[in-house]
Amino acid sequence: MLILIAGPYRSGTEDDPDKMETNLRLLERVSWPLFKAGHIPMIGEWIALPVWYAAGGAQVGDALYDEIFHPTAGRLLQICDAVLRLPGSSKGADNDVKLAMERGIPVYYELHDVPGCSG
Repeated sequence: MLILIAGPYRSGTEDDPDKMETNLRLLERVSWPLFKAGHIPMIGEWIALPVWYAAGGAQVGDALYDEIFHPTAGRLLQICDAVLRLPGSSKGADNDVKLAMERGIPVYYELHDVPGCSG
């Protein structure tokens, strides 16, 4: 399955780049177990960040950022088979879960609940 990993990225960072990087690394931490179980892990920022930079993005939270970041997850959810929602406050991740549920896409809240990831 193609699984969108959703959790805090910008939330709670006050746009501090180091904190945002730490959050991205936390999201990425589950990518290996998912991959090892035969899935393809996906994180919206893996797509959105290079697109934003290529479009001339300079300031986190600017109009261009808003135009790219949340819509990227929405587009990914058109092709993802599931969502893994990691803990932590995140408006974007909550929206990902809402969209997934509206589209009938399974949402997992624990890595061990994802098929093939138990034990």
